[in-house]
Amino acid sequence: MLSVRAAEYWQVRTSDRTQRKRVLIVGAGDAGEMIVREMLTSPRVSLEPVGFVDDDKMKKGAVIHGVRVLGEVANIPELVAEYRVQEVIIAMPTAPGKMIRKIVGLCEEAGVACRSMPGIYELLDGRMSISRIRQVKIEDLLRREPVKVDTEKVRQMVAGKRVLVSGAGGSIGGELCLQIARFKPGQLIALGHGENSLFTLTYRVSRVIAEENGGSAFELKTVLADVRDRPRLECIFARYRPEIVFHAAAHKHVPLVEENVEDAITNNVLGTRNLVELARQHGAERFVLISSDKAVNPVSVMGMTKRLAEMIVQDAAQQSGRSFVSVRFGNVLGSRGSVVPLFQNQIADGGPVTVTHADMERYFMTIPEAVQLVLQASVLGKKGEVFVLDMGEPIKIMDLARDLIELSGYQVGRDIDIAITGLRPGEKLREELFSDDEALAPTEHEKILVRP
Repeated sequence: MLSVRAAEYWQVRTSDRTQRKRVLIVGAGDAGEMIVREMLTSPRVSLEPVGFVDDDKMKKGAVIHGVRVLGEVANIPELVAEYRVQEVIIAMPTAPGKMIRKIVGLCEEAGVACRSMPGIYELLDGRMSISRIRQVKIEDLLRREPVKVDTEKVRQMVAGKRVLVSGAGGSIGGELCLQIARFKPGQLIALGHGENSLFTLTYRVSRVIAEENGGSAFELKTVLADVRDRPRLECIFARYRPEIVFHAAAHKHVPLVEENVEDAITNNVLGTRNLVELARQHGAERFVLISSDKAVNPVSVMGMTKRLAEMIVQDAAQQSGRSFVSVRFGNVLGSRGSVVPLFQNQIADGGPVTVTHADMERYFMTIPEAVQLVLQASVLGKKGEVFVLDMGEPIKIMDLARDLIELSGYQVGRDIDIAITGLRPGEKLREELFSDDEALAPTEHEKILVRP
């Protein structure tokens, strides 16, 4: 049997090598080893690894599956020329954004295409394969050092419980559903008012059940409802009696909300009150509000409604003694309210990319990372706290615009222009995660602070 496998291995390695794309692998760790092994053993993969690069000096000259570590990251341009490399693949899921920027810049200098394995926050199931290699995204350039999450405590909180997620069709609500599904709740109630989004979510959660839970199914209930519709919500809570509620439904587009104050109040404030009161009445043990940095010293309608929502949750916690908490964080890359999709659409239209102010800064976090920390904060919650996620350093929106234009294969000024349009109503130049009069304390998790 061993000789048969060896024969198959070398047959794959030597067959059609002239038709296989010559690739250089950045990272000679576990991810790099895995994808090289797959390249060499799978006849469906038309990639030929010519070597690794890795900044670990102890690995220089090492041979992995017959493929040598040729040098360091700085050597990429010369190695591309010497070995006729046609593509560079970044196999470093935990590398910070600064390193990814450096590699992308070297690939541009060498005139070679570059793709990447997803970051660690996208690899929640731990599975790495060639099928997951993709184009470098803005999330990679802003990637931060991965944080540790106590998944066992999250599992203990969620496993076997009836969990309701509002705003389940949105970016944060949908990711909450996917991550919660991995911890095998007894029942997951995905509540939203967009039928197409909920339909898509059903498919995505079903894949989690089939692929990651070993087919161990739980009840998934998709519920079309509006958080402002109190009678409808009363029926839902009476029927499903959720033990944990994650409230992600909200209007969050600052300029749009400024022009639709009444709708913002009924949705963000009264909708929150409806869910909080019904959660109390029907015995929910935990309630988690997804809040925003715009609730700090609010100057916009959106910010004021989220601050009021935090106060509603805190008041309910003080009266009931239950773990009703808020989790506050900044912008989320790729969410419906993020500037990134807008920039991508503007680039697709030929520009210009519009930035409201040259000095505009925002905190950014990826959707999976934000949701992991929300779940971790939920475990820490006792009674009415506001948890604040460590968002790292703020990012200049001008830099973000330039990065997106360049990742799309264009040059700023030559192919796509950036236009300054002026601050819009309700906008700040810089957001804050907490106000001067809020005394934040550390928690047992290094990336989560708490306002008691």
